[in-house]
Amino acid sequence: MRLFRSLFTLGFCLSLAACSYKPTLVSEYKIDVQQGNVLSQEMVAQLKPGLSRDQVRYVLGTPLIADVFHRQRWDYVYRYRNGQTEQVETRRLVLFFDADNRLERVAGDVELAAVNELVAPVARNRVVDLGSISPEAAGKPLPPREEPGYFRRLMNLIGL
Repeated sequence: MRLFRSLFTLGFCLSLAACSYKPTLVSEYKIDVQQGNVLSQEMVAQLKPGLSRDQVRYVLGTPLIADVFHRQRWDYVYRYRNGQTEQVETRRLVLFFDADNRLERVAGDVELAAVNELVAPVARNRVVDLGSISPEAAGKPLPPREEPGYFRRLMNLIGL
């Protein structure tokens, strides 16, 4: 019985030790992790002093940190961890508003656009011809509306 107990204890300890050992041939897959607000250079370039909070929220999205104690400050934080290399990239953009809730200044490690890079947006209007009606076709009555089938009427009755 004593031999059985010692063999059982030895087997248990070896099985626990096996859980912590990972051979070099086996590598697990680690995913890339993105957290926070993804801000592109184009989004940051649209920021101008004097924008309201709603306009900033429209351009950049909801801030990650809107501090209760610092109501005039919004923090946009972004963190990216590469699964294969374990490298971590962190970016931070801090926006400060004045007493009238207008954008006053921007700080952080995201590059702001230079004045000569800011150009007026180009109007991109395109006319799409949906088909013009000739005068003789305009005088004709429209064809009668097609009645829905059995299943469509049943679905309408149910409310779907």
